[in-house]
Amino acid sequence: MKITVNNKKIEVDDDAILEDVIKKHFKEKNIVAANVDNVLRDLSESVVNNSNIELITLEQKDGLDILRHTCAHIFGHAIKQLYPNVKMVIGPVIENGFYYDILSESPITEKDLTLIENRMRKLAKKNYSIKREVVQKNQAIAIFEERKEPYKIELLKEINEKEIIAIYHHEEYMDMCRGPHLTNTKHIKAFKLMKTSGSYWKGNSENQALTRIYGTAWPDTGAQDAYLKSLDEAEKRDHRLLGKKLDLFHFQEESPGMVFWHDKGWTVFNLIKEFITYHLRKNRYKIINTPQILDKSLWKKSGHLDKFGDLIFDVGSEKKEFAIKPMSCPGHIQVFNQGLKSYKDLPLKYAEFGIVHRNEPSGTLHGLLRIRAFTQDDAHIFCTSDQIEHEISLLINDIKSIYKKFGFNDLKIELSTRPEKRVGSEEIWDKAESSLKKALESNNINFSVNPGDGAFYGPKIDFSLKDSLGRVWQLGTIQLDFSMPGRLDASYIDSNGNKDVPVMIHRAILGSLERFVGILIEHYSGNLPLWLSPTQVMILNITDSQRDYTLSLNEALLRSGIRSECDLTNEKIGYKIRNHAMTRVPYMLIVGEKELENKTVSVRDRAGNDLGDMTIDAFTKLLKKEIS
Repeated sequence: MKITVNNKKIEVDDDAILEDVIKKHFKEKNIVAANVDNVLRDLSESVVNNSNIELITLEQKDGLDILRHTCAHIFGHAIKQLYPNVKMVIGPVIENGFYYDILSESPITEKDLTLIENRMRKLAKKNYSIKREVVQKNQAIAIFEERKEPYKIELLKEINEKEIIAIYHHEEYMDMCRGPHLTNTKHIKAFKLMKTSGSYWKGNSENQALTRIYGTAWPDTGAQDAYLKSLDEAEKRDHRLLGKKLDLFHFQEESPGMVFWHDKGWTVFNLIKEFITYHLRKNRYKIINTPQILDKSLWKKSGHLDKFGDLIFDVGSEKKEFAIKPMSCPGHIQVFNQGLKSYKDLPLKYAEFGIVHRNEPSGTLHGLLRIRAFTQDDAHIFCTSDQIEHEISLLINDIKSIYKKFGFNDLKIELSTRPEKRVGSEEIWDKAESSLKKALESNNINFSVNPGDGAFYGPKIDFSLKDSLGRVWQLGTIQLDFSMPGRLDASYIDSNGNKDVPVMIHRAILGSLERFVGILIEHYSGNLPLWLSPTQVMILNITDSQRDYTLSLNEALLRSGIRSECDLTNEKIGYKIRNHAMTRVPYMLIVGEKELENKTVSVRDRAGNDLGDMTIDAFTKLLKKEIS
C-alpha cells in the first residue's frame, strides 16, 4: 500500500498503524499526531491507501493543543484517584492551556492544586499508553452509567447517532473525546495547575454551579518558565492596578462593568478620540450621533434581536418595548435613509463614537477589557459593488497607519468567513467573501482564513496586534454586508435611474476605546507615549523661594499646549522626584536657586536620566519635536 508522508512516498503494509510507520521511517522525537487527508488523527489509527499525511509535532499549534488536551485527561485521572466521588464535566483546550469543570461534594480550592498536580506528575512519569476505542452511542452511555458520570451521559444523549464516539483509556480512568490525543504520557513534561473559579453547567447561571480548574502545559520546562515569567510581568502591568495607582479610573459594585473615569484617564480617552477624529475628517467621514434607545422592532428587523437577544438591555415606556443599543449599525442606516441618495453620492461614510451597552455575564467582566458600557469608534460606508475593493484598500492602509502611531507594528490579519447562523443567500455570501479576498490579495496582504467566524450578516477582515509581552489582541474589523441595508430599506438611484440597495461596510479600528486604553496601559506598563500622557511635565521646586518662578514656568508650558503641573509642596526634593516617578510622568523639571538665577530648568526623564539644564524655550522645542 502506498502513502505520502511529509511529501515522501512510502510503501507500507495494509492496515499499517501511523505510529509504527513513523518509528520506521522518521527520526523526529516530538511527533504526536498526523494530519491525514486534512483531518487530524491519533497516531494509534491505521492508514489507508494513497493517504496524504502531514506529521504534527509538539512545536506546532495543533501538537501543543493535543498535549494540553491530553493533560486535561491526566488531570481527570488524578482527581478521580484523589476524590473518587467527583463528577467530571468538560475539559477543553484554551489559549495557553486547558480547564476542567467538575462537580465536587466538598469544595476543591487552590490549596488543593499542589496535591492534584503532584498526583498528575506521578501518572505522567509512568509513561503509560493511552488507548483509543471507538464505540457506539449506547455503549458509551452504558460505560458512563457504570462510572456514575451524569454530565458525560447528558452530553452523549445530545450527540447524533451517526457521530463517531471515541473513548480514551488512561489505565483505569476513561474519558470521551473527539481527540486526537497523545499515545503515551512520555511527552507530558511541563504543566502546572493555575487557579480555580466558579462556572455553571452549559454556562447557564440557572444550572448547577461547578468548579473550574485551570492549567497550563508546554513541551518543556523552558517554554513553561518563560510563560510563567510573562504572567508575572503581565500581573505587574495589570491595567486595573495601574488605573488605580495612576488615578485614571475606577469601578464599583453599584455599576458593574461600567467605568468611572477620573480626570487623567478621561484625558487619555479624549486624546485617543481626538486623534481618531482627525483621521475621520481627513478621510471625509460625516461624524454623527444616534439615539441610545430604539424600538425593539428595529432590532428585530435588523436581525440583532435574534442574534444578540441575551446581551441586549431592555427598557419599557408607555407600554412600548425598547432596547438600549448594543451597536450603531441600524441607527446609521436610519440616517442614510433620510433623503434620496444617488450613485453620485456614494461612497457615503458615517462615523460615530457610539456608546453601546451589552449585558455581559458578571463572571466575564474584567476591568476595561470586558465591560457592559463602552464606546466604539464605529463607522459605516455605503457604496456600490464596484467601489468595494477601493474602499477596503483605503481602510486597510488607514488601520495599519493608526496602529503604528500607537506603537503596534506586529499585526495579524484574518479573513473570517460565513458562520453557521447567518442571514442572506449563499450567492450573496460567495460574492462578499470573494470581494474581501480580492481586496486583501490586491494589496499584497498576508492573511489567514478563519472559517465560520464571520458576522451573522457578512464576512469580515479581523486585525489583531501583538503587545510588548507577545499577547495577541483582536481589535479592528472590516465587515462586508450585502444584507442589512435591504432589510432596513436602504436604497439609492443607480446610473440607469433604477433603485438599488447599497453595500454596507462596517468598520471599527480600535473597537472599544475603553478596552484599547486598557491594552495601551498594559503594553506600556503605564509609561504612555508623551503625546498620550495625561500629565506630560511636572515642575518641582526645591524651596519656597522658587515658587513664583515655578508657577511662571508652568504657565508658559500650558500656553504652549503642554500638559504641565507643578508640585509646590514643602516635601524634600528627593521625595518629590520618587513620588512623581511612580506616576509615570514623562518629564520632571527641577527648579532650585541656580535655575532661578540662570532662568533655566534641570530636566529629568522618567527613566531617571539627567538631561542637564536648558531654557524653558529649548525644553518646549524638545517636547514638541518628540510629540510630532
